[in-house]
Amino acid sequence: MKKSHVNLFLLLSIALFTACGAKEREVEKKEKVCISDTLQKMIRIDTVKSSNIDDELVLSGEIGFDENNVVKVYPFSSGQVLEVRASLGDKVKQGQTLATIRSADIVGNYSDLSVAEHDVAIAKRQLDNQESLFKSGIASEREYAEAKINYEKALSAQNKIKDQIAINGKGNTNANGTYVIKAPRSGYVVEKKINAGNFIRQDNTENLFTISDLKDVWVWANVYEIDISKVKLGYTASVSTLAYPDKVFKGEIDKISDMLDPQTKVMRIRISLPNAGGLLKPEMFANVKVMNKEGRKAVSIPSSAMVFSSSKNFVVLYKGRCELEVREVSVLKNVNGVAYISSGLQAGEQIISHNQILLYNALIE
Repeated sequence: MKKSHVNLFLLLSIALFTACGAKEREVEKKEKVCISDTLQKMIRIDTVKSSNIDDELVLSGEIGFDENNVVKVYPFSSGQVLEVRASLGDKVKQGQTLATIRSADIVGNYSDLSVAEHDVAIAKRQLDNQESLFKSGIASEREYAEAKINYEKALSAQNKIKDQIAINGKGNTNANGTYVIKAPRSGYVVEKKINAGNFIRQDNTENLFTISDLKDVWVWANVYEIDISKVKLGYTASVSTLAYPDKVFKGEIDKISDMLDPQTKVMRIRISLPNAGGLLKPEMFANVKVMNKEGRKAVSIPSSAMVFSSSKNFVVLYKGRCELEVREVSVLKNVNGVAYISSGLQAGEQIISHNQILLYNALIE
């Protein structure tokens, strides 16, 4: 009886062992996933690299005009603004009238010119008379020389007044005392400080208009004290706006303030941007992302190579066309399409970075 029990136990053990071995061979056969020629053309293989960690600092800012590439328009003299023909943001052409001003100074210049022209006429008649008398021997040479000097003085005074009027531009003034302010260059009106009816005082030192071509703009961004060490001259910046959420404008930091604003406790930085098409307008709100490289290093892969499943990140490791492995990785940070890995990968290993989800699904089945 005991002998039969032993034999039965041996038979069951052999059957169980055979079944387990068959099951293991079935699982092994099932997990064998290979990359076909067709799939080979659909995937991309990338090598895990060791690189400096890029950091991304997000800031708020606003668009401003390039103050190194503007023309400020000032009044020629005091007076009252009769008409303003340009508004903030208008595109103007060189020579276009911006404003008309009536000035007592201009009236005085033309009045002085009229007096000077009369004095020149009188001095010329006296000179001609003395010249005739001198040639006839009636007047002395001294009298003739004095008449000549008086004429030259009158002529000089007249030319001086003409020059004063000419400073305002040929055709820009007239005898009734009005003068026009014209655009000295083509561009956009980015500042306007006058309105019809305003009075311009003699001691006024402010410009009336500022004109910029807006080919380049500045972006002023605010940096809080905790982030000051993360910005340096020459760092690359990406700028986006509410008006063009799908467009990214590239520039670099070219100025950093030496002081913090005493009210807001922020440091201002300036980013210079080319403004192709004039899309960016002064006073626009801007989102700024500043890129910088930290001193630390980490292995990195394209962010697109990861598969997110069950609140974890995985990659498909490539060792050969039939040697694939799903591996969990820990992500340090994602910056600008690059994932920095803290554990799970080593530099030099290869991963599938495009259409890896196809292989991932096959490998975990």
